[in-house]
Amino acid sequence: MGIPISQMFTVTTYVLKQKLSGRKRYPLVLMLEPLFRCNLACAGCGKIQYPAHILKAQLTPEQCFKAVEECGTPMVSIPGGEPLLHPNMPEIVEGLVARKKYIYLCTNALLLKEKLHLFKPSKYLSFSVHLDGQEEHHDMSVCREGGHAIAMEGVRAAVAAGFRVTTNTTLFDGADPNSVRRHFDELMSAGVESMMVSPGYTYDKAPDQNHFLGKARSRKLFRAILSNRKKSWQFNTHPLFSEYLMGKQDFECTPWGMPTYSIFGWQKPCYLLQDGYADTFQELLDSVDWAKYGAKSGNPQCANCMVHSGHEASAVDYNFSSLKGFFLTAKKYMFPSLYEDEGAQKLLNEWKPAGHGPLVQIGDKPAAVVVTTSVDESMTSMAGD
Repeated sequence: MGIPISQMFTVTTYVLKQKLSGRKRYPLVLMLEPLFRCNLACAGCGKIQYPAHILKAQLTPEQCFKAVEECGTPMVSIPGGEPLLHPNMPEIVEGLVARKKYIYLCTNALLLKEKLHLFKPSKYLSFSVHLDGQEEHHDMSVCREGGHAIAMEGVRAAVAAGFRVTTNTTLFDGADPNSVRRHFDELMSAGVESMMVSPGYTYDKAPDQNHFLGKARSRKLFRAILSNRKKSWQFNTHPLFSEYLMGKQDFECTPWGMPTYSIFGWQKPCYLLQDGYADTFQELLDSVDWAKYGAKSGNPQCANCMVHSGHEASAVDYNFSSLKGFFLTAKKYMFPSLYEDEGAQKLLNEWKPAGHGPLVQIGDKPAAVVVTTSVDESMTSMAGD
């Protein structure tokens, strides 16, 4: 099981409390963004496209604690930017641990090894290392040669020091499922506790807008990756969210499930879209017309989105909304053999690896031109299906 029992119990108790109180909209994970600046310039991310005065800004520890207490969820994800660039990050983490919040500190791990001494191992703290695949693919994705080697060195150092280490792998068009599966083997061998994998998110500010996955291609790719999984693989995502990625479940987005708080306030409506900000979490819940978001809303910005921050929350809610959802989740946890799929194995066997074209300039950083060559020649490098 990829999630510690104590964390699973805490989250289960929390969700059941929301259900019993009749609360229809409740947060599952707080996405706490204390800063936007980063030491990478990934082609698929738009955070560092903000002007200099925004990149210099950061939340204080007191602002972080207030947002966490206001939101009330037991889990806090700290993305960025690169959180390890924040001078007060050890103080922020220490304060959240004292509040018994389960923290996923998201990092590209370029600074992890040298910053480890500033933190203490705890069941409440996990370094969530962003690794987008095997060495060549990851380095292309983050537009930095040698980035994978540095990140893996940080992973091994953190594991050796007794820290919980999880990983986050984001896949774009052109990903090779066979390589991704080898990537999982490498992570497990390095002592990683559990892994998360998700399609690339469509950031409006991202320099490269051509390689985000549409739903049809995502489902085919994730069916090939997540079927016939090895017993050694451990994931920290809900099993029904994995089913959703594979096209075996259909969930509507829960955009309030993982709300985002940053230097601008509470982001409307979700982590990817910026339709204004609220001063308080309650104002966020009350002021957003939630019917305007999600695939069924007809909003073109939501049409191809399968982001975990909206759909994993839906899977968790379904888990606790009926006996059917509860028993289906339990089966997926207990019987990995349910993921056996001869068709997916055939797809893996016939998949042709994608090739990388020459490096091109995106802004002032190099990025790879991806040539998609799978068994489905209709999988062209377009943002939609």
